Amino acid sequence: MSLILRLLLFILASTFFLIISQRALKNPRSHGFFRFFIFEGILIIFLLNAPYWFHAPLSIRQIVSTALLFASIYCVVQGVSLLKRKGGQRRRDSIPENLGFENTEHLVTEGIFAYIRHPMYTSLLLLAWGLFLKNITLIGLVVVITTTVFVVVAARVEEGENIAFWGLRYRAYMRRTHRFIPFLY
Repeated sequence: MSLILRLLLFILASTFFLIISQRALKNPRSHGFFRFFIFEGILIIFLLNAPYWFHAPLSIRQIVSTALLFASIYCVVQGVSLLKRKGGQRRRDSIPENLGFENTEHLVTEGIFAYIRHPMYTSLLLLAWGLFLKNITLIGLVVVITTTVFVVVAARVEEGENIAFWGLRYRAYMRRTHRFIPFLY
């Protein structure tokens, strides 16, 4: 993939992220504010490593990368599916910058949510690190670590929003689940 094409894709994707994040970017206290920077970081890692996607496909690094990418897909599909089926919809006036699917009425605590509170953020972490492993560079390392920090901050901010919305139920849920990695963290 040529540099010109990657720059064009960066501009187009960043414009899309700006459009869907415009309300969140006006509120630095919302998790959506940080999510914009997560998307940008993942985009940068993808575009940096796109030329190396299929180099040495049977190397350990590429196999681990592919496994992380598939795990990322699994987490996001499971999370979104459960939110749609079990979460319901309820407008949250206190967080008008939320995207529609985020405004669930019911606290979903089954399936993947029985183990981790943030399967979509876990998906983004797996995606970022899977993309990074395609071609390990110092700049890629800086971007993936920065993206990871933004994911952790976004999850913590979202947990505060969820405590404000669900109160003690969410606090109890937090005590029996992990943030990103089942049984670990």
